[in-house]
Amino acid sequence: MLKSFDEVIARAVHFGPKRISVAVSQAEDVLTAVEQARKMKLIEGILVGDKEETITICQRLNIDPENYEIINEPEKNEAARTAVKLVRDRKAELLMKGMLGTARLLKAVLDKEIGLRTEKLLSHAYVLKLKTYQKLLTVTDGAMNIAPNLEQKVQIVQNVIDFCHCLEIEQPKVALLAAVELVNPDMPATIDAACLSRMADRGQITGGIVDGPLAFDNAISKEAAFHKGIKSPVSGDVDAVVVPEIEAGNIFAKGLVYLAGAEPAGVLLGTTAPVILVSRSDSPISKVRSIALGILMSVSQDR
Repeated sequence: MLKSFDEVIARAVHFGPKRISVAVSQAEDVLTAVEQARKMKLIEGILVGDKEETITICQRLNIDPENYEIINEPEKNEAARTAVKLVRDRKAELLMKGMLGTARLLKAVLDKEIGLRTEKLLSHAYVLKLKTYQKLLTVTDGAMNIAPNLEQKVQIVQNVIDFCHCLEIEQPKVALLAAVELVNPDMPATIDAACLSRMADRGQITGGIVDGPLAFDNAISKEAAFHKGIKSPVSGDVDAVVVPEIEAGNIFAKGLVYLAGAEPAGVLLGTTAPVILVSRSDSPISKVRSIALGILMSVSQDR
């Protein structure tokens, strides 16, 4: 089990370097992250974007542009399509979001002709390392699916279990979050969580240990669960938490980053190849960590 980003990066270096396609490369934080990853021997880069601007930024950052293949595509939508197609055509193994909105990138990713879509639902994994928790914690889905129904939540749970296997967790422990730990007919999230937990027991969700509904304190703390009389196989040792809808996940994850100092990384799940999907406000080191996660996903998909 990989319990920290240092371990994730060290493991990814073992499998690197991988070819990465960067959609809209002309941004300092993006190029800083890609250069750090290149120097760590994680990746070899293909930069898609405004070539002149990309080279200008490289020179300002003392990055040698000769270390990269640069494809000139100033228009952002076309840059996204070109970057995605490079991965689709196996000229690159990873796709990374650069200086463009998520919606533009997803439009290319989901394109029927050149995209990376599968039969799976796309969902997002926000991986966090907290100073107060003994291992990595994955939060899903706070970025893609707005108000998933039960069928979609089944896929979100399966996606995150499969992702946790990339972190060398044999049986990921997944908590289905709600405001309370008892089923309440007036709180649909508790009903969905109970159904998902039972579906995992019956083999409709595989590869992990799933329990819920659980309030977050009961998921993260065995002591809190004990005081409430809750016996759960995931309490105090949870690997991933599944939130009921996008607002809860987005606020929760960003709150941990900005108030609790959590170290973040983010990837898209459910595609034919790993997609590094982080906020434009995330730091270069967050992007490097996300690249490392993508490499581990790529290795897992190849097996």
